Amino acid sequence: MSAQEWKDKGNAALKAGDFEEAISSYTKAIDLDPSNHVFFSNRSAAHLSNDNAEQALADAESCIKVNGSWAKGFARKGAALHKLKRYEEAAKAYEEGLETSPGDAALGRGLQDVLKAKSASKAPAAGGMGGMGGNNPIANAFGSDMMARLAAEPKFVPYLADPSFVAKLKMLQQDPNNMQMHLSDPRIMEVFGFLLGIDLKGMSAGAGGDETDGHDQMRDIPTASQASPQAQAEAKPAEKEQEEESEEKADPDESEEEASARKKRKADQAAALVAKKKGNELYSAKNFPEALEAYAQAIELDSTNMSFLLNRAAVFFEQKEYEACIAECKNAVGVGRANRAGFADIGKAYARMAKASSRMGDKSQAISYLEDAQMEMYTKENERLIKTLQLEVRKEAAAKYVDPEKALEAKERGNEQFRAGQWALAISEYEEAVKRDPTNAAYRNNLAAALAKIGDFNAAKAACEKALELDSKYVKAWAKKGDIEFFMKEYHKALDSYKMGLTVEPNNSLCVDGVRKTTVKINEGSGKADSERAAHAMADPEIQMILTDPVVRQVLNDFKDNPKEAQKALGNADMRAKIDKLVAAGVVQVA
Repeated sequence: MSAQEWKDKGNAALKAGDFEEAISSYTKAIDLDPSNHVFFSNRSAAHLSNDNAEQALADAESCIKVNGSWAKGFARKGAALHKLKRYEEAAKAYEEGLETSPGDAALGRGLQDVLKAKSASKAPAAGGMGGMGGNNPIANAFGSDMMARLAAEPKFVPYLADPSFVAKLKMLQQDPNNMQMHLSDPRIMEVFGFLLGIDLKGMSAGAGGDETDGHDQMRDIPTASQASPQAQAEAKPAEKEQEEESEEKADPDESEEEASARKKRKADQAAALVAKKKGNELYSAKNFPEALEAYAQAIELDSTNMSFLLNRAAVFFEQKEYEACIAECKNAVGVGRANRAGFADIGKAYARMAKASSRMGDKSQAISYLEDAQMEMYTKENERLIKTLQLEVRKEAAAKYVDPEKALEAKERGNEQFRAGQWALAISEYEEAVKRDPTNAAYRNNLAAALAKIGDFNAAKAACEKALELDSKYVKAWAKKGDIEFFMKEYHKALDSYKMGLTVEPNNSLCVDGVRKTTVKINEGSGKADSERAAHAMADPEIQMILTDPVVRQVLNDFKDNPKEAQKALGNADMRAKIDKLVAAGVVQVA
Protein backbone atom coordinates (compact mmCIF):
# COMPACT_ATOMS: atom_id res chain seq x y z
CA MET A 1 0.00 0.00 0.00
CA SER A 2 1.09 3.58 -0.64
CA ALA A 3 1.51 6.21 2.09
CA GLN A 4 -1.70 7.92 0.95
CA GLU A 5 -3.63 4.64 1.19
CA TRP A 6 -2.37 4.05 4.75
CA LYS A 7 -3.40 7.62 5.62
CA ASP A 8 -6.91 7.05 4.22
CA LYS A 9 -7.15 3.82 6.21
CA GLY A 10 -6.12 5.73 9.33
CA ASN A 11 -8.77 8.38 8.69
CA ALA A 12 -11.46 5.70 8.42
CA ALA A 13 -10.30 4.08 11.68
CA LEU A 14 -10.24 7.45 13.44
CA LYS A 15 -13.81 8.19 12.37
CA ALA A 16 -14.87 4.75 13.61
CA GLY A 17 -13.27 5.41 17.00
CA ASP A 18 -10.59 2.72 16.56
CA PHE A 19 -7.72 4.91 17.70
CA GLU A 20 -5.08 2.17 17.96
CA GLU A 21 -5.73 1.09 14.36
CA ALA A 22 -5.63 4.74 13.24
CA ILE A 23 -2.28 5.27 14.98
CA SER A 24 -0.87 2.10 13.40
CA SER A 25 -2.01 3.15 9.90
CA TYR A 26 -0.62 6.68 10.23
CA THR A 27 2.68 5.24 11.48
CA LYS A 28 2.98 3.11 8.32
CA ALA A 29 2.22 6.18 6.20
CA ILE A 30 4.98 8.10 8.01
CA ASP A 31 7.46 5.24 7.51
CA LEU A 32 6.83 5.44 3.75
CA ASP A 33 6.86 9.26 3.54
CA PRO A 34 8.30 11.05 6.61
CA SER A 35 8.28 14.37 4.71
CA ASN A 36 4.47 14.66 4.77
CA HIS A 37 3.41 16.90 7.67
CA VAL A 38 -0.26 15.87 7.38
CA PHE A 39 0.56 12.31 8.50
CA PHE A 40 2.13 13.58 11.75
CA SER A 41 -0.85 15.90 12.30
CA ASN A 42 -3.34 13.06 11.87
CA ARG A 43 -1.42 10.75 14.20
CA SER A 44 -1.28 13.56 16.78
CA ALA A 45 -5.09 13.79 16.63
CA ALA A 46 -5.37 10.01 17.04
CA HIS A 47 -3.04 10.00 20.07
CA LEU A 48 -5.01 12.83 21.68
CA SER A 49 -8.29 10.98 21.07
CA ASN A 50 -6.63 7.93 22.65
CA ASP A 51 -5.87 10.03 25.76
CA ASN A 52 -2.12 10.10 25.10
CA ALA A 53 -1.34 13.81 25.13
CA GLU A 54 2.44 13.34 25.39
CA GLN A 55 2.60 11.40 22.12
CA ALA A 56 0.14 13.85 20.56
CA LEU A 57 2.49 16.69 21.50
CA ALA A 58 5.53 14.89 20.04
CA ASP A 59 3.75 14.35 16.70
CA ALA A 60 2.49 17.94 16.63
CA GLU A 61 6.06 19.19 17.07
CA SER A 62 7.22 16.85 14.27
CA CYS A 63 4.46 18.25 12.05
CA ILE A 64 5.63 21.82 12.73
CA LYS A 65 9.25 20.82 12.10
CA VAL A 66 8.32 19.46 8.64
CA ASN A 67 6.05 22.41 7.75
CA GLY A 68 6.31 25.45 10.02
CA SER A 69 3.70 27.43 8.09
CA TRP A 70 0.78 25.03 8.50
CA ALA A 71 -1.80 26.38 10.95
CA LYS A 72 -3.17 22.99 11.96
CA GLY A 73 0.22 21.87 13.27
CA PHE A 74 0.16 24.66 15.86
CA ALA A 75 -3.47 23.85 16.65
CA ARG A 76 -2.47 20.22 17.34
CA LYS A 77 0.37 21.36 19.60
CA GLY A 78 -1.90 23.76 21.47
CA ALA A 79 -4.57 21.08 21.98
CA ALA A 80 -2.02 18.59 23.35
CA LEU A 81 -0.54 21.15 25.76
CA HIS A 82 -4.07 22.17 26.81
CA LYS A 83 -4.82 18.53 27.62
CA LEU A 84 -1.63 18.39 29.70
CA LYS A 85 -2.79 21.57 31.53
CA ARG A 86 0.34 23.41 30.39
CA TYR A 87 -1.76 26.47 29.66
CA GLU A 88 1.05 29.02 29.20
CA GLU A 89 2.77 26.83 26.59
CA ALA A 90 -0.55 26.03 24.92
CA ALA A 91 -1.40 29.72 24.57
CA LYS A 92 2.07 30.37 23.16
CA ALA A 93 1.58 27.58 20.57
CA TYR A 94 -1.72 29.09 19.42
CA GLU A 95 -0.16 32.58 19.29
CA GLU A 96 2.74 31.29 17.17
CA GLY A 97 0.20 29.74 14.83
CA LEU A 98 -1.70 33.01 14.56
CA GLU A 99 1.53 34.77 13.61
CA THR A 100 1.81 32.49 10.56
CA SER A 101 -1.95 32.37 9.87
CA PRO A 102 -3.62 35.54 11.22
CA GLY A 103 -7.36 35.16 11.74
CA ASP A 104 -7.39 31.34 11.61
CA ALA A 105 -10.68 30.37 13.28
CA ALA A 106 -9.45 27.08 14.81
CA LEU A 107 -6.39 28.71 16.35
CA GLY A 108 -8.53 31.57 17.64
CA ARG A 109 -11.03 29.27 19.32
CA GLY A 110 -8.24 27.15 20.76
CA LEU A 111 -6.51 30.17 22.23
CA GLN A 112 -9.74 31.43 23.81
CA ASP A 113 -10.43 28.01 25.34
CA VAL A 114 -6.93 27.88 26.81
CA LEU A 115 -7.19 31.37 28.26
CA LYS A 116 -10.55 30.51 29.84
CA ALA A 117 -9.16 27.28 31.27
CA LYS A 118 -6.15 29.17 32.62
CA SER A 119 -8.41 31.74 34.30
CA ALA A 120 -10.66 29.00 35.70
CA SER A 121 -7.66 27.21 37.20
CA LYS A 122 -6.78 30.36 39.14
CA ALA A 123 -10.35 31.31 40.16
CA PRO A 124 -11.72 30.50 43.68
CA ALA A 125 -14.23 27.67 44.01
CA ALA A 126 -17.93 28.44 43.47
CA GLY A 127 -19.46 30.06 46.56
CA GLY A 128 -16.09 31.27 47.87
CA MET A 129 -16.39 35.05 47.64
CA GLY A 130 -13.16 35.91 49.37
CA GLY A 131 -11.24 38.50 47.32
CA MET A 132 -14.01 38.95 44.75
CA GLY A 133 -15.19 42.30 45.98
CA GLY A 134 -11.86 43.96 45.21
CA ASN A 135 -11.75 42.87 41.53
CA ASN A 136 -12.05 45.58 38.86
CA PRO A 137 -13.97 44.26 35.79
CA ILE A 138 -12.42 46.89 33.50
CA ALA A 139 -8.88 46.11 34.68
CA ASN A 140 -9.56 42.40 34.20
CA ALA A 141 -10.86 43.01 30.67
CA PHE A 142 -7.69 44.84 29.62
CA GLY A 143 -5.35 42.28 31.22
CA SER A 144 -2.00 40.99 29.94
CA ASP A 145 -3.67 38.46 27.62
CA MET A 146 -5.81 41.09 25.89
CA MET A 147 -3.76 41.35 22.66
CA ALA A 148 -3.60 37.57 22.25
CA ARG A 149 -7.37 37.25 22.68
CA LEU A 150 -8.04 39.97 20.12
CA ALA A 151 -5.52 38.58 17.61
CA ALA A 152 -7.32 35.26 17.81
CA GLU A 153 -10.62 36.84 16.73
CA PRO A 154 -10.72 37.39 12.92
CA LYS A 155 -12.97 40.47 13.06
CA PHE A 156 -10.46 42.35 15.24
CA VAL A 157 -7.41 41.67 13.04
CA PRO A 158 -8.05 44.81 10.89
CA TYR A 159 -8.40 46.90 14.08
CA LEU A 160 -4.99 45.75 15.30
CA ALA A 161 -3.47 46.86 12.00
CA ASP A 162 -4.27 50.48 13.02
CA PRO A 163 -1.36 51.81 15.15
CA SER A 164 -3.51 54.56 16.71
CA PHE A 165 -6.09 51.99 17.86
CA VAL A 166 -3.38 49.75 19.34
CA ALA A 167 -1.99 52.81 21.18
CA LYS A 168 -5.43 53.38 22.75
CA LEU A 169 -5.59 49.77 23.91
CA LYS A 170 -2.14 49.98 25.49
CA MET A 171 -3.17 53.19 27.25
CA LEU A 172 -6.19 51.39 28.70
CA GLN A 173 -3.98 48.50 29.78
CA GLN A 174 -1.80 50.90 31.74
CA ASP A 175 -4.71 52.82 33.25
CA PRO A 176 -8.27 51.46 32.79
CA ASN A 177 -9.62 54.70 34.27
CA ASN A 178 -8.94 56.33 30.88
CA MET A 179 -11.95 54.44 29.51
CA GLN A 180 -14.11 57.59 29.44
CA MET A 181 -11.66 59.28 27.07
CA HIS A 182 -12.22 56.66 24.35
CA LEU A 183 -15.94 55.92 24.53
CA SER A 184 -16.49 57.91 21.33
CA ASP A 185 -14.63 55.21 19.35
CA PRO A 186 -17.19 52.44 18.63
CA ARG A 187 -14.33 49.98 18.10
CA ILE A 188 -13.23 50.42 21.72
CA MET A 189 -16.75 49.65 22.93
CA GLU A 190 -16.94 46.59 20.65
CA VAL A 191 -13.59 45.30 21.93
CA PHE A 192 -14.55 46.05 25.55
CA GLY A 193 -17.78 44.09 25.17
CA PHE A 194 -15.91 41.17 23.63
CA LEU A 195 -13.33 41.14 26.43
CA LEU A 196 -16.13 41.16 29.02
CA GLY A 197 -18.01 38.45 27.16
CA ILE A 198 -21.17 40.56 26.59
CA ASP A 199 -22.86 42.41 23.74
CA LEU A 200 -22.80 46.11 24.66
CA LYS A 201 -24.88 47.01 21.60
CA GLY A 202 -27.89 45.27 23.13
CA MET A 203 -27.53 47.32 26.32
CA SER A 204 -27.54 50.81 24.86
CA ALA A 205 -30.26 53.29 25.92
CA GLY A 206 -31.93 53.01 22.54
CA ALA A 207 -32.35 49.24 22.97
CA GLY A 208 -35.11 49.45 25.55
CA GLY A 209 -33.35 50.51 28.76
CA ASP A 210 -31.64 53.58 30.17
CA GLU A 211 -27.91 54.06 30.49
CA THR A 212 -27.84 53.45 34.22
CA ASP A 213 -29.51 50.06 33.89
CA GLY A 214 -27.05 49.14 31.21
CA HIS A 215 -24.02 50.00 33.34
CA ASP A 216 -25.54 48.17 36.31
CA GLN A 217 -25.89 45.10 34.13
CA MET A 218 -22.25 45.38 33.12
CA ARG A 219 -21.15 45.50 36.74
CA ASP A 220 -23.21 42.42 37.60
CA ILE A 221 -21.70 40.28 34.83
CA PRO A 222 -18.39 38.63 35.84
CA THR A 223 -15.41 38.55 33.47
CA ALA A 224 -13.94 35.33 32.15
CA SER A 225 -11.31 35.39 34.91
CA GLN A 226 -13.98 35.86 37.62
CA ALA A 227 -16.41 33.17 36.51
CA SER A 228 -16.33 29.78 38.19
CA PRO A 229 -15.16 26.77 36.14
CA GLN A 230 -18.72 25.37 36.25
CA ALA A 231 -20.16 28.63 34.90
CA GLN A 232 -17.58 28.69 32.12
CA ALA A 233 -18.38 25.11 31.13
CA GLU A 234 -22.08 25.95 30.95
CA ALA A 235 -21.36 29.07 28.93
CA LYS A 236 -19.19 27.36 26.30
CA PRO A 237 -22.00 26.33 23.90
CA ALA A 238 -23.43 29.84 24.03
CA GLU A 239 -19.98 31.35 23.49
CA LYS A 240 -19.38 29.07 20.49
CA GLU A 241 -22.71 30.16 19.01
CA GLN A 242 -21.76 33.77 19.63
CA GLU A 243 -18.41 33.23 17.88
CA GLU A 244 -20.10 31.66 14.87
CA GLU A 245 -22.63 34.47 14.74
CA SER A 246 -19.92 37.10 15.02
CA GLU A 247 -18.36 35.83 11.79
CA GLU A 248 -21.61 36.68 10.00
CA LYS A 249 -21.97 40.15 11.55
CA ALA A 250 -21.24 43.09 9.33
CA ASP A 251 -18.74 45.85 9.99
CA PRO A 252 -20.52 48.47 12.16
CA ASP A 253 -19.49 51.15 9.64
CA GLU A 254 -20.82 49.13 6.67
CA SER A 255 -23.29 50.95 4.43
CA GLU A 256 -26.54 49.38 3.23
CA GLU A 257 -25.10 49.00 -0.25
CA GLU A 258 -22.00 47.26 1.12
CA ALA A 259 -24.10 44.98 3.32
CA SER A 260 -26.29 44.09 0.36
CA ALA A 261 -23.24 43.38 -1.81
CA ARG A 262 -21.70 41.21 0.92
CA LYS A 263 -24.87 39.15 1.29
CA LYS A 264 -25.16 38.75 -2.48
CA ARG A 265 -21.53 37.68 -2.71
CA LYS A 266 -22.07 35.07 -0.01
CA ALA A 267 -25.18 33.75 -1.75
CA ASP A 268 -23.36 33.65 -5.10
CA GLN A 269 -20.47 31.70 -3.58
CA ALA A 270 -22.88 29.12 -2.17
CA ALA A 271 -24.65 28.85 -5.53
CA ALA A 272 -21.27 28.49 -7.27
CA LEU A 273 -20.42 25.46 -5.14
CA VAL A 274 -23.77 23.91 -6.06
CA ALA A 275 -23.00 24.48 -9.75
CA LYS A 276 -19.54 22.95 -9.29
CA LYS A 277 -21.04 19.86 -7.66
CA LYS A 278 -23.39 19.49 -10.60
CA GLY A 279 -20.43 19.85 -12.97
CA ASN A 280 -18.52 17.14 -11.10
CA GLU A 281 -21.44 14.75 -11.46
CA LEU A 282 -21.68 15.47 -15.19
CA TYR A 283 -17.90 15.04 -15.53
CA SER A 284 -18.07 11.63 -13.84
CA ALA A 285 -20.84 10.67 -16.27
CA LYS A 286 -18.60 11.74 -19.21
CA ASN A 287 -21.14 14.41 -20.17
CA PHE A 288 -18.42 16.94 -20.91
CA PRO A 289 -20.38 19.69 -22.77
CA GLU A 290 -22.88 20.09 -19.93
CA ALA A 291 -20.10 19.82 -17.33
CA LEU A 292 -18.38 22.79 -19.01
CA GLU A 293 -21.62 24.77 -18.81
CA ALA A 294 -22.02 23.98 -15.11
CA TYR A 295 -18.44 25.04 -14.35
CA ALA A 296 -18.91 28.21 -16.43
CA GLN A 297 -21.96 29.01 -14.30
CA ALA A 298 -19.88 28.51 -11.13
CA ILE A 299 -17.20 30.88 -12.48
CA GLU A 300 -19.83 33.49 -13.34
CA LEU A 301 -21.17 33.31 -9.78
CA ASP A 302 -17.73 33.34 -8.10
CA SER A 303 -14.83 34.47 -10.27
CA THR A 304 -12.36 34.38 -7.34
CA ASN A 305 -12.24 30.59 -6.98
CA MET A 306 -9.52 29.08 -9.18
CA SER A 307 -10.77 25.51 -8.63
CA PHE A 308 -13.68 26.09 -11.03
CA LEU A 309 -11.21 26.98 -13.79
CA LEU A 310 -9.18 23.87 -13.01
CA ASN A 311 -12.37 21.82 -13.32
CA ARG A 312 -12.91 23.21 -16.82
CA ALA A 313 -9.27 22.46 -17.66
CA ALA A 314 -9.83 18.84 -16.60
CA VAL A 315 -12.76 18.61 -19.03
CA PHE A 316 -10.67 20.03 -21.88
CA PHE A 317 -7.96 17.48 -21.07
CA GLU A 318 -10.45 14.60 -21.32
CA GLN A 319 -11.68 16.03 -24.63
CA LYS A 320 -8.06 16.07 -25.86
CA GLU A 321 -8.27 19.86 -26.30
CA TYR A 322 -4.84 20.29 -24.75
CA GLU A 323 -4.22 23.89 -25.81
CA ALA A 324 -7.54 24.93 -24.25
CA CYS A 325 -6.59 22.98 -21.12
CA ILE A 326 -3.28 24.85 -20.79
CA ALA A 327 -4.95 28.23 -21.42
CA GLU A 328 -7.56 27.56 -18.72
CA CYS A 329 -4.85 26.45 -16.27
CA LYS A 330 -2.97 29.70 -16.89
CA ASN A 331 -6.18 31.61 -16.18
CA ALA A 332 -6.55 29.60 -12.97
CA VAL A 333 -3.01 30.52 -11.87
CA GLY A 334 -3.76 34.21 -12.46
CA VAL A 335 -7.00 34.03 -10.46
CA GLY A 336 -5.29 32.03 -7.72
CA ARG A 337 -2.43 34.48 -7.29
CA ALA A 338 -4.81 37.44 -7.29
CA ASN A 339 -6.91 35.83 -4.55
CA ARG A 340 -4.09 34.30 -2.47
CA ALA A 341 -4.88 30.69 -3.30
CA GLY A 342 -2.84 27.94 -1.66
CA PHE A 343 0.50 26.83 -3.10
CA ALA A 344 -0.87 23.31 -3.59
CA ASP A 345 -3.71 24.58 -5.81
CA ILE A 346 -1.38 26.62 -8.00
CA GLY A 347 1.03 23.68 -8.16
CA LYS A 348 -1.86 21.49 -9.32
CA ALA A 349 -2.53 23.91 -12.19
CA TYR A 350 1.09 23.72 -13.36
CA ALA A 351 1.06 19.92 -13.10
CA ARG A 352 -2.03 19.77 -15.30
CA MET A 353 -0.35 22.05 -17.86
CA ALA A 354 2.60 19.65 -17.84
CA LYS A 355 0.40 16.65 -18.59
CA ALA A 356 -1.31 18.49 -21.44
CA SER A 357 2.07 19.55 -22.90
CA SER A 358 3.33 15.98 -22.65
CA ARG A 359 0.27 14.71 -24.54
CA MET A 360 1.01 17.30 -27.24
CA GLY A 361 4.53 15.88 -27.54
CA ASP A 362 6.29 18.90 -26.03
CA LYS A 363 8.14 17.10 -23.24
CA SER A 364 10.62 19.94 -22.62
CA GLN A 365 7.75 22.34 -21.91
CA ALA A 366 6.13 19.70 -19.70
CA ILE A 367 9.34 19.49 -17.64
CA SER A 368 9.36 23.28 -17.29
CA TYR A 369 5.75 23.29 -16.01
CA LEU A 370 6.51 20.49 -13.55
CA GLU A 371 9.49 22.42 -12.22
CA ASP A 372 7.15 25.40 -11.71
CA ALA A 373 4.77 23.09 -9.84
CA GLN A 374 7.62 21.91 -7.59
CA MET A 375 8.43 25.53 -6.75
CA GLU A 376 4.86 25.94 -5.51
CA MET A 377 4.49 22.62 -3.68
CA TYR A 378 7.04 19.79 -3.85
CA THR A 379 5.62 16.31 -4.46
CA LYS A 380 7.38 13.00 -5.11
CA GLU A 381 4.97 12.27 -7.97
CA ASN A 382 6.07 15.41 -9.84
CA GLU A 383 9.73 14.58 -9.17
CA ARG A 384 9.21 11.11 -10.65
CA LEU A 385 7.49 12.57 -13.72
CA ILE A 386 10.33 15.06 -14.25
CA LYS A 387 12.95 12.29 -14.23
CA THR A 388 10.87 10.11 -16.56
CA LEU A 389 10.36 12.95 -19.04
CA GLN A 390 14.03 13.96 -18.91
CA LEU A 391 15.02 10.38 -19.79
CA GLU A 392 12.53 10.33 -22.67
CA VAL A 393 13.85 13.68 -23.95
CA ARG A 394 17.42 12.35 -23.92
CA LYS A 395 16.37 9.18 -25.77
CA GLU A 396 14.47 11.18 -28.39
CA ALA A 397 17.42 13.54 -28.86
CA ALA A 398 19.76 10.56 -29.30
CA ALA A 399 17.40 8.97 -31.81
CA LYS A 400 17.20 12.19 -33.85
CA TYR A 401 21.01 12.37 -33.88
CA VAL A 402 21.40 8.99 -35.58
CA ASP A 403 22.93 9.25 -39.08
CA PRO A 404 24.87 6.18 -40.34
CA GLU A 405 26.59 8.14 -43.13
CA LYS A 406 27.97 10.74 -40.71
CA ALA A 407 28.91 7.90 -38.35
CA LEU A 408 31.08 6.33 -41.07
CA GLU A 409 32.75 9.69 -41.73
CA ALA A 410 33.52 10.10 -38.01
CA LYS A 411 34.92 6.55 -37.85
CA GLU A 412 37.27 7.26 -40.80
CA ARG A 413 38.49 10.45 -39.11
CA GLY A 414 39.05 8.44 -35.94
CA ASN A 415 41.13 5.87 -37.82
CA GLU A 416 43.35 8.65 -39.21
CA GLN A 417 43.90 10.10 -35.74
CA PHE A 418 44.60 6.61 -34.33
CA ARG A 419 47.27 5.93 -36.97
CA ALA A 420 48.81 9.33 -36.18
CA GLY A 421 49.00 8.44 -32.48
CA GLN A 422 46.48 11.16 -31.52
CA TRP A 423 44.61 8.96 -29.08
CA ALA A 424 42.41 11.66 -27.48
CA LEU A 425 41.26 12.95 -30.89
CA ALA A 426 40.64 9.39 -32.05
CA ILE A 427 38.48 8.73 -28.97
CA SER A 428 36.44 11.86 -29.67
CA GLU A 429 35.78 10.80 -33.28
CA TYR A 430 34.90 7.21 -32.32
CA GLU A 431 32.48 8.51 -29.67
CA GLU A 432 30.86 10.67 -32.35
CA ALA A 433 30.55 7.60 -34.58
CA VAL A 434 28.88 5.67 -31.74
CA LYS A 435 26.36 8.50 -31.17
CA ARG A 436 25.59 8.68 -34.88
CA ASP A 437 25.14 4.89 -35.17
CA PRO A 438 24.78 3.30 -31.70
CA THR A 439 23.97 -0.17 -33.12
CA ASN A 440 27.33 -0.61 -34.89
CA ALA A 441 29.55 -2.95 -32.85
CA ALA A 442 32.73 -2.13 -34.85
CA TYR A 443 32.70 1.53 -33.79
CA ARG A 444 32.61 0.52 -30.12
CA ASN A 445 35.49 -1.90 -30.66
CA ASN A 446 37.54 0.89 -32.25
CA LEU A 447 36.70 3.09 -29.28
CA ALA A 448 37.92 0.34 -26.93
CA ALA A 449 41.25 0.17 -28.78
CA ALA A 450 41.78 3.94 -28.43
CA LEU A 451 40.80 3.93 -24.74
CA ALA A 452 43.26 1.11 -24.08
CA LYS A 453 46.04 3.23 -25.62
CA ILE A 454 45.58 5.89 -22.91
CA GLY A 455 45.40 3.24 -20.17
CA ASP A 456 41.68 3.57 -19.44
CA PHE A 457 41.18 -0.19 -19.34
CA ASN A 458 37.87 -0.18 -17.46
CA ALA A 459 36.23 2.08 -20.06
CA ALA A 460 37.85 0.08 -22.87
CA LYS A 461 36.52 -3.18 -21.45
CA ALA A 462 33.03 -1.65 -21.07
CA ALA A 463 33.13 -0.61 -24.76
CA CYS A 464 34.01 -4.19 -25.76
CA GLU A 465 31.19 -5.61 -23.64
CA LYS A 466 28.73 -3.19 -25.29
CA ALA A 467 29.99 -4.26 -28.73
CA LEU A 468 29.40 -7.91 -27.79
CA GLU A 469 25.89 -7.08 -26.55
CA LEU A 470 25.20 -5.78 -30.05
CA ASP A 471 26.92 -8.73 -31.78
CA SER A 472 27.95 -11.74 -29.68
CA LYS A 473 29.70 -13.30 -32.72
CA TYR A 474 32.01 -10.34 -33.31
CA VAL A 475 35.35 -12.15 -32.88
CA LYS A 476 37.48 -8.98 -32.93
CA ALA A 477 35.59 -7.73 -29.86
CA TRP A 478 36.27 -11.02 -28.02
CA ALA A 479 39.96 -10.75 -28.90
CA LYS A 480 40.12 -7.09 -27.85
CA LYS A 481 38.36 -7.87 -24.57
CA GLY A 482 40.85 -10.67 -23.92
CA ASP A 483 43.79 -8.34 -24.64
CA ILE A 484 42.47 -5.73 -22.20
CA GLU A 485 41.92 -8.36 -19.49
CA PHE A 486 45.44 -9.67 -20.13
CA PHE A 487 46.89 -6.20 -19.49
CA MET A 488 44.78 -5.96 -16.32
CA LYS A 489 46.31 -9.30 -15.15
CA GLU A 490 42.85 -10.87 -15.17
CA TYR A 491 44.27 -13.94 -16.88
CA HIS A 492 41.35 -16.21 -16.03
CA LYS A 493 38.96 -13.76 -17.72
CA ALA A 494 41.27 -13.22 -20.68
CA LEU A 495 41.45 -16.97 -21.23
CA ASP A 496 37.64 -17.19 -21.20
CA SER A 497 37.31 -14.30 -23.69
CA TYR A 498 39.80 -15.80 -26.14
CA LYS A 499 38.08 -19.19 -25.89
CA MET A 500 34.68 -17.57 -26.56
CA GLY A 501 36.14 -16.05 -29.73
CA LEU A 502 37.40 -19.47 -30.80
CA THR A 503 33.93 -20.97 -30.43
CA VAL A 504 32.80 -18.50 -33.10
CA GLU A 505 35.90 -18.77 -35.33
CA PRO A 506 38.08 -21.77 -34.31
CA ASN A 507 41.17 -20.68 -36.24
CA ASN A 508 41.13 -16.98 -35.46
CA SER A 509 44.78 -16.00 -35.12
CA LEU A 510 44.17 -13.25 -32.55
CA CYS A 511 42.32 -15.59 -30.19
CA VAL A 512 44.71 -18.52 -30.76
CA ASP A 513 47.68 -16.28 -29.94
CA GLY A 514 45.77 -14.90 -26.95
CA VAL A 515 45.17 -18.35 -25.45
CA ARG A 516 48.85 -19.24 -25.95
CA LYS A 517 50.32 -16.13 -24.32
CA THR A 518 47.82 -16.23 -21.46
CA THR A 519 48.54 -19.89 -20.71
CA VAL A 520 52.28 -19.15 -20.67
CA LYS A 521 51.73 -16.26 -18.29
CA ILE A 522 49.63 -18.42 -15.95
CA ASN A 523 52.28 -21.16 -15.91
CA GLU A 524 55.04 -18.62 -15.30
CA GLY A 525 53.16 -17.37 -12.27
CA SER A 526 52.48 -20.80 -10.77
CA GLY A 527 53.97 -21.07 -7.29
CA LYS A 528 54.63 -17.30 -7.13
CA ALA A 529 52.48 -14.87 -5.18
CA ASP A 530 51.23 -11.88 -7.21
CA SER A 531 49.31 -9.60 -4.82
CA GLU A 532 48.07 -7.22 -7.55
CA ARG A 533 46.77 -10.06 -9.67
CA ALA A 534 45.18 -11.79 -6.67
CA ALA A 535 43.52 -8.52 -5.58
CA HIS A 536 41.95 -8.14 -9.04
CA ALA A 537 40.73 -11.70 -8.88
CA MET A 538 39.22 -11.39 -5.40
CA ALA A 539 37.07 -8.51 -6.65
CA ASP A 540 35.61 -10.77 -9.35
CA PRO A 541 32.12 -12.08 -8.34
CA GLU A 542 32.78 -15.34 -10.22
CA ILE A 543 35.96 -16.02 -8.20
CA GLN A 544 34.15 -15.08 -4.99
CA MET A 545 31.39 -17.57 -5.80
CA ILE A 546 33.89 -20.36 -6.47
CA LEU A 547 35.71 -19.68 -3.19
CA THR A 548 32.48 -19.77 -1.20
CA ASP A 549 31.59 -23.21 -2.60
CA PRO A 550 32.11 -25.61 0.37
CA VAL A 551 33.10 -28.50 -1.94
CA VAL A 552 35.81 -26.36 -3.58
CA ARG A 553 37.09 -25.28 -0.16
CA GLN A 554 37.33 -28.94 0.88
CA VAL A 555 39.31 -29.81 -2.25
CA LEU A 556 41.70 -26.91 -1.59
CA ASN A 557 42.23 -28.19 1.95
CA ASP A 558 42.79 -31.71 0.58
CA PHE A 559 45.68 -30.41 -1.55
CA LYS A 560 47.51 -29.78 1.74
CA ASP A 561 46.16 -32.56 3.96
CA ASN A 562 45.04 -35.33 1.59
CA PRO A 563 46.55 -34.93 -1.93
CA LYS A 564 45.13 -38.25 -3.15
CA GLU A 565 41.56 -37.12 -2.44
CA ALA A 566 42.30 -33.80 -4.14
CA GLN A 567 43.58 -35.53 -7.28
CA LYS A 568 40.52 -37.77 -7.24
CA ALA A 569 38.26 -34.70 -7.07
CA LEU A 570 40.02 -33.21 -10.10
CA GLY A 571 38.69 -36.12 -12.12
CA ASN A 572 35.38 -34.25 -12.11
CA ALA A 573 35.42 -31.90 -15.15
CA ASP A 574 33.40 -29.21 -13.41
CA MET A 575 35.66 -29.22 -10.35
CA ARG A 576 38.76 -29.23 -12.58
CA ALA A 577 37.48 -26.12 -14.41
CA LYS A 578 36.92 -24.29 -11.12
CA ILE A 579 40.38 -25.09 -9.76
CA ASP A 580 42.00 -24.14 -13.09
CA LYS A 581 40.18 -20.80 -12.94
CA LEU A 582 41.51 -20.14 -9.44
CA VAL A 583 45.01 -20.97 -10.63
CA ALA A 584 44.63 -18.73 -13.68
CA ALA A 585 43.38 -15.91 -11.46
CA GLY A 586 46.45 -16.22 -9.22
CA VAL A 587 44.39 -17.02 -6.15
CA VAL A 588 45.81 -20.55 -5.91
CA GLN A 589 49.52 -21.24 -6.52
CA VAL A 590 50.59 -24.63 -7.84
CA ALA A 591 54.11 -25.80 -7.07
